[in-house]
Amino acid sequence: MRLAILTFWGVLACTLALRAQDTFSIVAVDPVTGEVGSAGATCVEGIGGFGGVILLSGIIPGRGGVNAQAYICINPHINLENAIARLEEGNTPQGVIDWLVANDACFSQNFDPDYRQYGVAVLNAAGEPETAAFTGQNADDWKGHLLGETYAIQGNILLGPEVLDGMEAGFNNTQGSLADRLMAAMQGAKIPGADARCLEAGTSSTSAFLRVFKPDDAPDAPYLELNVAEAPSGVEPIDSLQALFDAWQLTNTRGAALEEAGHFRVFPNPARTAVQVVVAQQTGSGALSLEWYNASGQMVGKQEVRGGRNTVSQPEGAGLYWLCLRDTNGHILQQEKIIVLN
Repeated sequence: MRLAILTFWGVLACTLALRAQDTFSIVAVDPVTGEVGSAGATCVEGIGGFGGVILLSGIIPGRGGVNAQAYICINPHINLENAIARLEEGNTPQGVIDWLVANDACFSQNFDPDYRQYGVAVLNAAGEPETAAFTGQNADDWKGHLLGETYAIQGNILLGPEVLDGMEAGFNNTQGSLADRLMAAMQGAKIPGADARCLEAGTSSTSAFLRVFKPDDAPDAPYLELNVAEAPSGVEPIDSLQALFDAWQLTNTRGAALEEAGHFRVFPNPARTAVQVVVAQQTGSGALSLEWYNASGQMVGKQEVRGGRNTVSQPEGAGLYWLCLRDTNGHILQQEKIIVLN
């Protein structure tokens, strides 16, 4: 199954998650590029121990995504997994939701779908966007959802409807890529107490994420994935998410602009141990700097290379990285996306 879902194991994790409600989120598609993305935030103490609120998001690259929130079950996140399975079968967004309501599989609140909340956005067989959402009558107030041609926005335990309105305005009034619009949607929800449980702390939430998949991305290797699993007390996680986004965008756009220069090539990709980097001789006779950046835009490794073939050690930890080549003046010459396997 082409599935991008984070699953967390353990009885303690399951017990805590059942009491958690994931508050505001958006799932969206771009019919021009075929990208699928989602973003969201919550105010749940200790959510960082489970990887953050990103656990509410399931995406099938090139097809669509589901955000499943409010009184969720994990170990596994059964309703989300069932939703993705229905998408794999070709169901419409409304068909997915109708099935979930009729076949609730989460034992939280006695398998009662009226406690749940869903948002679904897909690209159908013709490449056209379709969306649907559901807000159960027993989800905690304030609750609601908004639908657009390419997006579903939903939330519960909110300060009020202005949270979702702000997300919709940010998404619709922003030019640029799907990632740009998702980030703007999150900024639209940056209101103290957006998740009402964080009102006293003066922040919108405690955890936030943003992810975007291109059509040819592997299910476990998104083009972009930023995750503030849990911000320190009093720190606004959407600000932290924006900082990660800005760093990623700077690295990504510089690399894209210079990509055609052909200064180096790298193989194998994906890689498990070391990679071979062949630097074009015309790039320069002096020492060059090859830097590794993780999905958060942080440099996690650096090595000197020269023209010709170089063996380069990869950073520890599987995931998506960017390999960036700089000249002796610190200018970025080229960037390549690398998938590191376990």
